[in-house]
Amino acid sequence: MIHHLYNEADVKNILERLEKLRPDSKRQWGKMSIGQMLYHCNVSLETAMGLNFPKRKFIGRIFGTVLKWKFLDQKPMVKNSPTEDLYVSEGDYDFEKEKQRAIQLVKTFYENGPEKCTTHPHSYFGQLKPEEWAVLKWKHYDHHLRQFGE
Repeated sequence: MIHHLYNEADVKNILERLEKLRPDSKRQWGKMSIGQMLYHCNVSLETAMGLNFPKRKFIGRIFGTVLKWKFLDQKPMVKNSPTEDLYVSEGDYDFEKEKQRAIQLVKTFYENGPEKCTTHPHSYFGQLKPEEWAVLKWKHYDHHLRQFGE
């Protein structure tokens, strides 16, 4: 079974894991602080909601269709995957603010359903169906929650 953010049980799981995060949660890999990670995930989910519009990447136009299926399968995302420029988070971000924003964004994405998902192409993978966005965003949150021990 592939997890996604239009499945109530999967959303509940992500929300429970978000609730467990603490400002002192230790990262298992990577360079982001926990506040940066939450900001990064939030801006990424906002893309799927049609709230920001990253430009298509040249490399994505060449390899995106082939690589898309690797990111939409059942396997967890690999560590240190490439990051869209818009999602690079180098500043200081308020943990509680970003945590609450993450919780609200996940709930809103689920409640809005596929009808309100963006039709804007993904910067690397191109056109995605709402269900593909939901899988990709679940995997993205899962990846970063595992990064911080959840």
